[in-house]
Amino acid sequence: MSRPLPRLAGACPYAWPVGGDWRAADTALLVIDMQRDFLDPDGYFAALGENAGELRDAVAPAAQVLMLARELGMRVIHTREGHRPDLADLNKTKRARAQAMGAPIGSAGPLGRLLVRGEPGWDSVAEMAPVADEIVVDKCGNGAFHATDLDQILRANGIRNLWLLGVTTDVCVSSTMREANDRGYDVLLISDACRAATPALHEATLAGIEREGGVFGAHISSSALVKAVR
Repeated sequence: MSRPLPRLAGACPYAWPVGGDWRAADTALLVIDMQRDFLDPDGYFAALGENAGELRDAVAPAAQVLMLARELGMRVIHTREGHRPDLADLNKTKRARAQAMGAPIGSAGPLGRLLVRGEPGWDSVAEMAPVADEIVVDKCGNGAFHATDLDQILRANGIRNLWLLGVTTDVCVSSTMREANDRGYDVLLISDACRAATPALHEATLAGIEREGGVFGAHISSSALVKAVR
């Protein structure tokens, strides 16, 4: 869809995008780490002692936004966090933290080796699985721009605005939002299509976004987004 679309007045703390109208052609949906290792009770996140069930609440709203982006003809990009099978890209600090939590990266789990590329836990959950024409960016860190070609992909496709959803709100989603903001993208976080280990962490991240008139971007609920766009 190349026609201009109006700013989303329901976004907080500003009508998004801040610079005026937007188009499906210049806006991409970033789906952050909707993988079994984070969303399945047998995955890496649960092995850390966290509540994967809390994250599952993001799946249904995220699936609705994914459907909307596909209907609009937007570029959809999925990220997957995971490490090479030889763990050559796993830095010592991240390795030590996971070991201290009792879930060493690369160790055996019910869904294969924890947080390792190519293992069953590394795959996207069925509801959020990429389709043939969607891009997948594999990353070894929290932010989706770190050690990846994401920025090159976005600029090559004329993208200037981002819709953002996924898990977890306070870690990989927030890191990606901050990185995107510093690169000049106007980011719209879909608030209920993200989740953190606890509601408090999720809400604190949203509150931080609202500071300074939207220091990292804006946020909106999936229902408000769908209502405004359809």
